[in-house]
Amino acid sequence: LAPMLAAVGRHGLAVYGGVGLQPQINRLSSGVDVLVATPGRLEDLIQQRVVSLTEVEYVVIDEADRMADMGFMPAVKRLLDQAGDDPQTVLYSATLDGEVAKLTKAYQSNPVRHEVGEATPDLDKMTHYFWKLPRPERIPLCASVIATFGRTIVFTRTRHGADRAARQLTRAGVPAVPIHGNRSQNQRQRALDDFARGKAAALVATDVAARGIHVDAVECVVHFDPVDEDSAYVHRSGRTARAGARGTVVSFVDPGQVKDVQKMKRRLELPQEITPPPDIDGTPLPHEETATDMAPTQGRTAPPGRERARDDRPRRSGGQAQKRGAKPGAKAKKRKPDRGNQRGQHHNQSSEGSRKPHRKGGNGPGPKAGKSATKKRSGPNRGPKQGGPKASGGRPPQKRSGGRPGQGKGSQGGRGNQGGQRRRGQGRTS
Repeated sequence: LAPMLAAVGRHGLAVYGGVGLQPQINRLSSGVDVLVATPGRLEDLIQQRVVSLTEVEYVVIDEADRMADMGFMPAVKRLLDQAGDDPQTVLYSATLDGEVAKLTKAYQSNPVRHEVGEATPDLDKMTHYFWKLPRPERIPLCASVIATFGRTIVFTRTRHGADRAARQLTRAGVPAVPIHGNRSQNQRQRALDDFARGKAAALVATDVAARGIHVDAVECVVHFDPVDEDSAYVHRSGRTARAGARGTVVSFVDPGQVKDVQKMKRRLELPQEITPPPDIDGTPLPHEETATDMAPTQGRTAPPGRERARDDRPRRSGGQAQKRGAKPGAKAKKRKPDRGNQRGQHHNQSSEGSRKPHRKGGNGPGPKAGKSATKKRSGPNRGPKQGGPKASGGRPPQKRSGGRPGQGKGSQGGRGNQGGQRRRGQGRTS
């Protein structure tokens, strides 16, 4: 609104929670013509006797359906009760039933209804998957989905769930940032910036926080917590497949929610079946360790530690270190001997693994690992046999994760042009 207000010589201001109150009070001291506010912060300013709504002439209520879902309707009604005598009211909403219908009936006289745009996003431009799996398997699968499809928005039911999922995805090697109502305005903006620039591969959001998110080229949407409501599924999924592009939508389905999801699919005419999760890119379902090995998709930065070459890692088979039957030519990893102690100097001496390391005191450094400590132990039958040397001991390289993982809109009010200079000078606002 700022350019349009400036063109007609008017002043506007946005006030919202999550930031300091005093800077907003200071800016209101000279008065404004148009005030854009969230319900909670506007009530705070009224209680501070900074704002008065008695001379408001125009009220705009944006996203009324979402404010009803968030429990803001009582606050909206209290604010409308304080507005001037019979102000003109404009209401925007995706639906006009339930609490929204009650609001229009109570505060609008002879309203005129206009419908703009398509009722739903084009679900036909999306590839839909419904995978039934228990909750413990969701993080590794979600990490594989993000690594496979690219920039992804992950939806959770709760704010705590968004924080937890973002942390777990980051530990799994996929940089993720959360966004929800408990985050400050600066934290939410930083998360959006990281996601838009590709610094974070995934944005983990609640339904309410996702309102107003406009990020181009979102390749995939993951319903981490399943939904069985048509509007919730359509709204979430509509974050991908925009501007003529195609997208992918993945739903994790609780075993106990299969029937509800089946009914939703029939209502939305989605023919896809609910199946167990398939392999990702032809590989078995990865666990959190292998998720970090997946190559980063275009536009994302690999987290620290992912650039380590696979060949530098200890080889494992069935979860146990290789002992017998190692592949010929396997590269043995040398281990530096301890100064003053020659323990472990015969670490690679026998493929049978039955001989204990030779111990011999001394003050100087011992011979290199893989060679005999004395001539007495060297000989034709003492060296590595069948299958070549085995991998030396020691801990495998520690997996390193990325850095740390990274409310809604409200009512709008406006007033007429008459007396604008007088009110501005008195510090009154609407």
